[in-house]
Parts: sequence; structure tokens; C-alpha cells
Amino acid sequence: MAADTDSGAKDEKKNLMRNLRIQKLSLNICVGESGDKLTRAAKVIEQLTGQSPVYSKARFTVRSFGIRRNEKIAVHCTVRGAKAEEILDKGLKVREYELKQGNFSDTGNFGFGIQEHIDLGIKYDPNIGIYGMDFYVVLGRAGFSISKRRRAQGRIGNKHRVTKAEAIKWFQQKYDGVILPGK
Repeated sequence: MAADTDSGAKDEKKNLMRNLRIQKLSLNICVGESGDKLTRAAKVIEQLTGQSPVYSKARFTVRSFGIRRNEKIAVHCTVRGAKAEEILDKGLKVREYELKQGNFSDTGNFGFGIQEHIDLGIKYDPNIGIYGMDFYVVLGRAGFSISKRRRAQGRIGNKHRVTKAEAIKWFQQKYDGVILPGK
């Protein structure tokens, strides 16, 4: 009789260590050139996140694009916690909670892009213009920090890693999202 109650308790009580959560959200605007256009893109990210963004440099020269190595061409910002969930919700609302299967990586992360930042609720400013941006979400579980710490670093077991199927299931449950077929 005691064995029956144990199996029933396992079904009711979920393991809290297995719950998925957003570790971080990365926002990126790639302008493709340095100068005034890039600083205006930085203002957009700063308005959205309330954080100062970081500039990304070109890795190598591409003459057809007109960019040189080490030239600043993009701005990005990493957001964590409740602010990340709030911004992600705005971004998914623009995409109408529809993502393709190809948006999800094998490691359980996902990303998508939007065409116009003003769809997120930021007021249009003619001095700034309109920019598109990329969202990239890293999902994790409790205990993932053991692989990042400096001392007594550990590894995350295969059963505890986030898979593509789990990330898709989490997206469908949390946001009532729709997964479209194809890439």
C-alpha cells in the first residue's frame, strides 16, 4: 500500500530542478556600418532595455559590404530576469506567438527577428528612424551554474540538459505558442 502512495506523490509533485527558465535574452541590431546610424541603433536598445548596449566589431574586411576589420557595425545587449521576460513577451506579441521549428537550436535555445522596433511599443522618432532587431533566448534549469563557476567546476549530465523538444514544449505551454513547420 505504501508503494502506491509513493507513485501517486511523484505524479503530483514535479521536480523543481527540472523546470525551465530564461537564463538570458540577447538583443542585437546589426547596422553594417559605423557612425550616426549605429549610435541611433544604440539609443533604440537603450530605450527598450534601460541598459547601455555594447558595440560589436567586424571580424574581417568585406569589400562588397564596405566594412573593414575591427570597425563597429552592430550593438547588442544582454537582459536577465523579469525584464527579459517582459521584453520577450513584447517581441513574441509582434510575431503573434508563432515560431518555426528551425528557430529552435539542438541545445534548447531559440531566436527570432522583428522588422520594426516601433512594434514593441516604442514611440516613433523621426530623428532615430526604424530598425529591425534579433532576439535570442537561452533557456536553462536550476544547477546550470556549476558548469560556469571557476572553482570546483562540474559538468551538466545528459538528462539535465535542455533539448529542442523540451524548449518547444516550454514555449507552447508558457506562451500558448504555435510552431510552424519548416525552417
